[in-house]
Amino acid sequence: MSTPRTLDPLSGTRDAPRPRAGATRPRPRKLTWRRAVRRDWRLYSLVVAPLLFFAVFRYLPMVGNVIAFRRYEPGGSLFGEEWVGLHYFQMFWSDPTFWQVFTNTLILGGLTLLFTFPVPIILALLLNEVRTSSVKRFVQSVSYLPHFLSIVVVAAIITQILDANGVVNQALHAVGHAPILFLQQPGWFRQIYVSSEVWQTAGWGTILYLAALTTIDGQLYEQARIDGANRWQQTWHVTLPGIRPTMMTLLILNIGTFMAIGFEKILLLENPLTYPTADVISTYLYRVGVVSGSFSYAAAIGLFDSLIGLTLVISANYLSRRLVGASLW
Repeated sequence: MSTPRTLDPLSGTRDAPRPRAGATRPRPRKLTWRRAVRRDWRLYSLVVAPLLFFAVFRYLPMVGNVIAFRRYEPGGSLFGEEWVGLHYFQMFWSDPTFWQVFTNTLILGGLTLLFTFPVPIILALLLNEVRTSSVKRFVQSVSYLPHFLSIVVVAAIITQILDANGVVNQALHAVGHAPILFLQQPGWFRQIYVSSEVWQTAGWGTILYLAALTTIDGQLYEQARIDGANRWQQTWHVTLPGIRPTMMTLLILNIGTFMAIGFEKILLLENPLTYPTADVISTYLYRVGVVSGSFSYAAAIGLFDSLIGLTLVISANYLSRRLVGASLW
């Protein structure tokens, strides 16, 4: 029996048949990846260049890690001459110099993470309380401009300031203190490096947190004020939970680069006198692999370093998902 049609009194045409009781509506067609690419090919084309970059400069060179298990001679086979197994891993495990630079890497990476991670958050919270827009823009601009300076320029500025005849030593001389050779004493290197990292990265990280602060619903602050919360309580119970996903994402990313701290800056600032505290895995690899030509030995150390970084990222992501419910994947 056919379903009756009704007559539209305005147009004089009959409308579509009404579905019968119990009839199921047709399911929409599933959007496959081919249909999605065909529909939004312009958007997907923007991903081609980044994918090619990572494929060529990040994933393809990983094939070269095979020389960590093979003896490689410059000018010989690209993948090494003969299989040596874990020979090069046993070499650096028994090398006291490696464990010294490994310890320096852990200490410098931990200090850098300890100071460079919370400073942008604190600066963003302070700027969020500034009501004068001109002052806020000025402070924000001055704070993130160092991010655009070249590492070579930053190292040159640090060298000029802390030189024996630099501004700092001239100020010390003015108050009757003897000059301090900051860049020649191992005990000063970590303070110099960490403070320069804070100065160069704090403003840039603040931009991300200020953007996250704009997504917090203003009604939450209004409700907190009605409940009698002061500014500090509003920050603790409303602001910080609102930017928690951004904080955890950046923390996981920073932990991922924990072992790969600034190679360029350390290489420009260190010297043989400061090796006991300044030499890290990346600079040690440069001297062993590029300068000395021990490519297989350097590849073994680099692979070990990468595995530690991967373990740290996975562990941090797991703990973040279990403890605060925010993670990268």
